[in-house]
Amino acid sequence: MVSDWALVGAGALALTYGVIWADAEPSWPRSLCKTLSVALLALASAMMGAPALITAGLALGALGDLFLSRSGQGAFLAGMAAFGLGHLAYAVVFWSAGAELSLFWIVGLGALATSTEFWLAPHTGALRWPVRAYVVIIALMALAASTLGMGLAAAGAALFLLSDLLLSLDLFVLAQNATPRPMLRRTLWAAYWGGQALILLGMVPPALS
Repeated sequence: MVSDWALVGAGALALTYGVIWADAEPSWPRSLCKTLSVALLALASAMMGAPALITAGLALGALGDLFLSRSGQGAFLAGMAAFGLGHLAYAVVFWSAGAELSLFWIVGLGALATSTEFWLAPHTGALRWPVRAYVVIIALMALAASTLGMGLAAAGAALFLLSDLLLSLDLFVLAQNATPRPMLRRTLWAAYWGGQALILLGMVPPALS
């Protein structure tokens, strides 16, 4: 099936990116590898019958990857906007498919989001308000995912959240530290791409998964 080849291709490109380009300087081959590794997940999603908003979230993730792989504040803000819309698309699907919301997750994720005011916001400068908005959006996505129980999609959402926390550390908190961070960047890439893949696999209709 074409969807199987799309998944294999996505995985191969993700592995290539993690090994070769996760800690490299911006370049078009790097951008292409990163973008296609998620764009192929979006293609597989469409062919496997996943909800349309899951496919849209993956496509927006690929677009966000393209922007974030380039230099400049404008590209960063465009990437953040694309990912924010992707998170909202995921949240709508998770809310519609999930069960009752747990007070435990409301308190836990609320505390995590609030904590960014102390360890993240002071380092974001002129980007403070866009970053704050993004924190709220991803917290809502994670909260929606918590209603799914312990399935693949919920695990994927947790990995996506972890990758964003690691990215925040890399781009803002540790930005003034000149020490190379290849392991951090490879870990956040593995969490991010793995999270996207698990969200897809968790939301595919059972007969097609």
